[in-house]
Amino acid sequence: MKNKFTLYILLFFSNLLMANISLPSIFSNGMVLQRNSEVKIWGWANPKEEITIKPSWNNKEYKVTGTNQANWEISIPTPKEGGPYTIILKGYNEVVLSDILIGEVWLCSGQSNMEMSANWGIENGEEEIKNANYPLIRFFSVEKAAASSLQNNLMGSWQTCTPETMKYNSALAYFFGKRLQEDLKDVPIGLLVSAWGGTPAEVWIPEKVIETDRELLEEANKRSPSEYCPVKSGRTFNTMINPLVGYKIAGTLWYQGESNVGSTIYDKTFAALITSWRALWKDNFPFYFVQIAPYQYGENHFGGVEIRNFQRKTLVLPKTGMVLTSDISPIDDIHPKDKKTVGIRLANLALAEYYKTNNNLVNGPLFDTITTDKNKVVVHFKYNDGLYFKDKKGNQFEIAGADNVFYQAKAVIKNDKVVLTSNKVKKPLKVRFAWSNTAQAQLFNKANLPASSFITE
Repeated sequence: MKNKFTLYILLFFSNLLMANISLPSIFSNGMVLQRNSEVKIWGWANPKEEITIKPSWNNKEYKVTGTNQANWEISIPTPKEGGPYTIILKGYNEVVLSDILIGEVWLCSGQSNMEMSANWGIENGEEEIKNANYPLIRFFSVEKAAASSLQNNLMGSWQTCTPETMKYNSALAYFFGKRLQEDLKDVPIGLLVSAWGGTPAEVWIPEKVIETDRELLEEANKRSPSEYCPVKSGRTFNTMINPLVGYKIAGTLWYQGESNVGSTIYDKTFAALITSWRALWKDNFPFYFVQIAPYQYGENHFGGVEIRNFQRKTLVLPKTGMVLTSDISPIDDIHPKDKKTVGIRLANLALAEYYKTNNNLVNGPLFDTITTDKNKVVVHFKYNDGLYFKDKKGNQFEIAGADNVFYQAKAVIKNDKVVLTSNKVKKPLKVRFAWSNTAQAQLFNKANLPASSFITE
């Protein structure tokens, strides 16, 4: 009898619990919602339970009913930047979300160079921490988790940017948000940081995307187990990205690739990540990424520079952008400490290409085409205004003929193009530039931004 009574009590309280409307952790006090948008809010409730949502920015009521799966979702309009606001949700219970800001929201993901905080030891870290009082910048840091199936919630919380919180959050994301806010005139910035050091790109891609492509699957299956992070396809996507899908964002920042050194199809893998995320969000949002830095991966292979070239090739996708770090990164540290310059370069890219508030040149020289004339090759670049060699000479270009044997070329800049010749190559057909794992590009444009490594097909 006692056991039966206990069971009734448990059922009673579980029914009460089921009756309460609840929200994923991303919808909580202190959050930032995307301005001038239709933002989706979702959660759980009893089937047929009517939920009223009332945001204080317009005091209108929006209603939605719980489905037979005990969940609900609704889209509501947001105004221009501002706050703080509240949202009151009423069903069988009441939930009040407070201190909500309306502004710009960016998802920041990747491996350790995205995760790296000031506390790890960034350049000028103590001074940066001391001055990090920005109440209109908010972090939502996703805690590390992995699973073999899709999850609908995650561990994380919104934090206002203070010296104490900035210290333990992504330094790159912080500098990006700070620079963005300078140009956008104090528009609130929300930074969703979901990163895990050591992870290959495949773990951030939906497993079904990998499994339905033979080439991607074969590459993913080459992964050896790691003590520090998951390596199986989709494991961090399931837990650290899927619960965020649908949360309205302005765009995505990405810094990853070191753990894919050795891949021969990273361009395809990376493109699959970008297109799958955009498809799930139903939004062709901008996707800006950092090209991995030169590093001593070993000089008996070209694994590092090949990843840099694959990243360059990914720029064929619309609304993508890439910033380089070869001029600000030592070759003996896989975690370059100058995260401020990288964050600023990403923000300048977003301000120029997405927000249209920055008219400056924000891209380094990017290989475009080559033309040949007997023993000469002319290399054409995009973003080529004011091309110059940092050390007054260019010795990082190599050319090859039909035998595919590369020789160092004499390089001369003429009319913002690079003209190449070599006595050893009578009929040049191919060009490569800064083609080693540790190469720090010597070719710059008038914005003092370095050129990307490349090899012609």
